[in-house]
Amino acid sequence: MSDNKLKLGIPKGSLESATVELFAKAGWTIGISSRSYFPTIDDPGIACSLVRAQEMARYVEAGVLDAGLTGVDWVLENNADVEFVTDLVYSKVSNRKARWVLAVPADSPMTKIEDLKGKRISTELVNFTKHYFAERKIPVEVEFSWGATEAKVVEGLADAMVDITETGSTIRANGLKIIHTLLETNTKLIANKKSLKDAWKKAKIRQISLLLNGALTAGSMVGLKMNVRKRDLDAVCAELPALTAPTVSSLTIEEWVSVETVIHEPVVREIIPKLIAAGADGIVEYPINKIVSTKDWIE
Repeated sequence: MSDNKLKLGIPKGSLESATVELFAKAGWTIGISSRSYFPTIDDPGIACSLVRAQEMARYVEAGVLDAGLTGVDWVLENNADVEFVTDLVYSKVSNRKARWVLAVPADSPMTKIEDLKGKRISTELVNFTKHYFAERKIPVEVEFSWGATEAKVVEGLADAMVDITETGSTIRANGLKIIHTLLETNTKLIANKKSLKDAWKKAKIRQISLLLNGALTAGSMVGLKMNVRKRDLDAVCAELPALTAPTVSSLTIEEWVSVETVIHEPVVREIIPKLIAAGADGIVEYPINKIVSTKDWIE
């Protein structure tokens, strides 16, 4: 029987503030105190714990947590048997997956992964890196890095590093070059497999997945609403991108209609002059917190 309380892991560290912001857009207010590892949340059905992303998968696999947010990389690093519920790509830098890459000094003659034979590699992703090179039968020495991994290569303490990046700019700024990508990763909502067999917990996880994805989909989207004369409707609609099609509603004035749609915010400044020229009037722009789609409803 369910205890009607979902134990949810919130990633501590670099993803912490972005996660809290995402949950806020999805409808949950999470309060984090520097003195506690147990954030508050305005939902009596959820109990939150702050856990480092690197350890999240182990706690979810063990059932200490029913679900949590962490990267694919850390699930693989811990070889954890958990259920991937949904993708959550919400980087503040970009909306793309991060990469774990192999980097060497910019002036190094090494240009491909095979050149690392017999070399020393520094990384935080030790188990995955060892397995990756072993699969390819390339003997290397892999050592754990507590941070400042680029400096270890620059100072000659390691021949290469495996580190995570989105743009590669920090790596290049430290005098290194990327010669290989080992893994693409992004944040996932993961769940304990036993928890998903509990009907109440599964429903709660589905709710969280659906609304988080709705908040992410909304992202940089805004709503536009305007009045249009019926004779100008085709011309205005031709200028409007939409998720499906613009919504057209009747007004009390027979020759006018109301048109509503959702578009990417950066497009607004370009499209409004075109809409006015096409015959739109009284254009209103408004923010959107969530766009919920059936494709995000997990079974």
